[in-house]
Amino acid sequence: MSRANGTPYAPHTDEETAAMLAAIGVDDEEALFDIPEAVAFDGDFGIEPRTERGIRDECTRILNRNDDLTEFLGRGHYGHYVPSVVDHLADRAEFLTSYTQYQPEVSQGFLQALFEYQSMLVELTGLDVANCSMYDAATALGEAATLADRVRATSGDTVLVPEQLREGKRAVLENYCAGADLSVETYPMADGTADVDRLADRAGDDVVMLYAESPTVRGCVEERLAAIGEVADDTDALFALGSDVVALSVLESPSEVGADVVVGEAGALGLPTSYGMGLGIFACRDEFLRQVPGRLVGASEDANGDRAYTLTLQTREQHIRKERATSNICTNQAWVALRAAIHAATLGPDGLVDLANDCVREAEALAARIDDRSGAAAPVHDRHHFREFAVRVDQPAPAVAEDLEAEGFAVHAIGDHLLQVCVTDLNAGRTDGLVAAFEGVL
Repeated sequence: MSRANGTPYAPHTDEETAAMLAAIGVDDEEALFDIPEAVAFDGDFGIEPRTERGIRDECTRILNRNDDLTEFLGRGHYGHYVPSVVDHLADRAEFLTSYTQYQPEVSQGFLQALFEYQSMLVELTGLDVANCSMYDAATALGEAATLADRVRATSGDTVLVPEQLREGKRAVLENYCAGADLSVETYPMADGTADVDRLADRAGDDVVMLYAESPTVRGCVEERLAAIGEVADDTDALFALGSDVVALSVLESPSEVGADVVVGEAGALGLPTSYGMGLGIFACRDEFLRQVPGRLVGASEDANGDRAYTLTLQTREQHIRKERATSNICTNQAWVALRAAIHAATLGPDGLVDLANDCVREAEALAARIDDRSGAAAPVHDRHHFREFAVRVDQPAPAVAEDLEAEGFAVHAIGDHLLQVCVTDLNAGRTDGLVAAFEGVL
C-alpha cells in the first residue's frame, strides 16, 4: 500500500507501487488478494454509533451476566493482591508501548528493569543465570528438556516427570519432546510427593532430564528434593525443579538441593489470576549460559564508562542463528516481567516472605476447618502445603463442586471423591462462607 493509500509507514511512492504492479501484471493491490465478498470490507463496519456512556452501560449489562463466584481455584493459576503502584508504573507509555529492546541507546529504563527482574530470580533460586522471561511454566519446562538434550553432560532420550502433573503442562512438554525425539515418562508419587525409592529404581542411563516440583500440583511441599537431585546426579541427568516466585522465598534454595535448572511461574506477582497468560521463569547454572533460551539482559559500560544495559549473547537466538538457535522462542513476556519485578520490589524481601508464610498458614487453617466437617477429610496428603490442598469427600466430588458453585464458590474436582481448594490473600476473607457451604452440601 502506498503512502497515498493510507499509511505513512510504507516506504513506497505511488510511482514505485505502479511499477511493481505492472511488473507482475495486475492493475491494483486488491488483485493480489482473494477475499470472499461475504467477508470483504465494503467501507461500512455496520456498527451503530453509540456514546461512550452507552457503550459502558452495554458492557456492564454483559459483564453482569457472569456468575458471582468466589474462586478457590489454583493448580498453576494464582492470584494475590497487586498493589496499585504496579499499574501506575507499568502503564507508563515508555513501558506499555515498548517492543523488544534491540536498541539499548533508547531502552535503558526497560532494560534496567528486566535486569533487576533477572537479578531477583537469581537471588531466589541461588543459581547463576536467569533469562528475562518465558511465556509460562509449561514452555519453560519444554525448553528445559531441549536444553538437557543439547548439553554434553547428559545422555539418553527420556524425560522423567511426576505422575501428578498438570495436564496442560504435560501436553506442552510432550509437544516439545516430540520435535527433539525425546520421550516423556512418569515416576510414582507417594502421599502427594515423589516416591524417591521407586524413582531411583526407575532412573537410569536413558534419562536425560529429571523433573520435580515443589510445591506439587496438589500444593504439597516436596521434602526430599536433595535426594531427587542425587538420583539425577547419579544417572548424569539434568535436574529441573519447578516452583514459583512466592514459594521460592521460603522453600529450600534450588541451588542447595542440586537443581541445574529452575522453571515455573512468576505471574503470581504483578498479575491477577488470568487462566491463560502467564510469566515463565527460567534460571540455570553458569555452565549452561550459552544454552539458555530467550532473552538475556546484561550489564556493561557505555563510551563514558557509565553502567549500561543491553541484550547480550544474542547469537543464541533465532533472529540471528536461525535453524541453529537454542530455541524457537524469539520473544518474551517483558511487560509482564516488569510488573512482577515492580510487585516484588514493592513487597521487599520481608514482605515477600510474609506473603509466602501466609500461603502456608492460610492453607493449613482452612484444611483443618474443612476436616472438622462431617463427610470431608483434609488435607488428603500428610504433608506441608503451600496455598492449596486436596480434600476427600464421601459424596461424588463433581456433584459436591457443582453444589458449592450454586452456593457461590468455585473449587476443582480432581477425582471421583477428591476436590482441591486454593486459598490466598484475595479469598481468605471468604473462608467462613466456604466452610459453611461445605457443611451445607455434605
